[in-house]
Amino acid sequence: MNELINELGAYAPLIINVVKAFTFLIIGYLVAGMAGRIVRNRLSRIRRFDQTLVSFASSMVRWLILAFVGIAVLQLFGFQATSLVAVLGAASLAIGLALQGTLSDVASGVMLIIFRHYKMGDYVDIGGTAGTIKDINLFVTEMATPDNVQIIMPNSKAWGSIVTNYSAHPVRRCDLVFGIDYDDDMDKAMQVLLDLANADERVHQEPAPWVRVTNLGDSSVDLTVRLWCAAADYWELKFAFIKATKEAFDANNISIPYPHQVEVLKEAKGEAQQG
Repeated sequence: MNELINELGAYAPLIINVVKAFTFLIIGYLVAGMAGRIVRNRLSRIRRFDQTLVSFASSMVRWLILAFVGIAVLQLFGFQATSLVAVLGAASLAIGLALQGTLSDVASGVMLIIFRHYKMGDYVDIGGTAGTIKDINLFVTEMATPDNVQIIMPNSKAWGSIVTNYSAHPVRRCDLVFGIDYDDDMDKAMQVLLDLANADERVHQEPAPWVRVTNLGDSSVDLTVRLWCAAADYWELKFAFIKATKEAFDANNISIPYPHQVEVLKEAKGEAQQG
């Protein structure tokens, strides 16, 4: 029994350090999460502070605290901070190769914050994936599609892809094409479209609405309408204008033709000769 007690006593410092390390990790994890939320809440109250920077700053604070907790835990087991720096310096090549993807995401996240290709709330298309920006942190960009599906994209991919930002400018141009029958009065149809544009308060008068004949199709004369509006009104204006055009064309006896197909039946040579 004494030998067992003595043997357990020899491992007592290690057991104590393990308990301390486990306790530090739990407390550090909770503190890091709490600190990140505090930073997010405090910065969110500052009106001039960009929400994109709020998310990035809170993520940075959280990960810094976790890094210090990790160093503190290692020191419990005899690793000194100077020794850790030396070890990390010697193993930097191996660590860089092993974590090159993660480190690339962090570097890309910093570049995205600096150059501001997009910010929170913007509707963007990144490399063919479209959605609204919900969050930008050290590693990933979170998006939500129009049907509210979550998309998680690594920052390195977002930085290296073509970004189309539909929310970057406050004003957008809405282009619509309408086909009319070849027998209809083109000038009358153009005036109907122009009157509809001038009657809608969402359409800007500078630049002024624009209507032109842009194509002579197989079964229709195509009229293109260009309208300038606030970016927030783009989709509602587009849907409403299409509906209003159909109603106005009907009221003015302007037809929207269906595609036509002409079938040519060729008789057999024998039948033709008999005829």
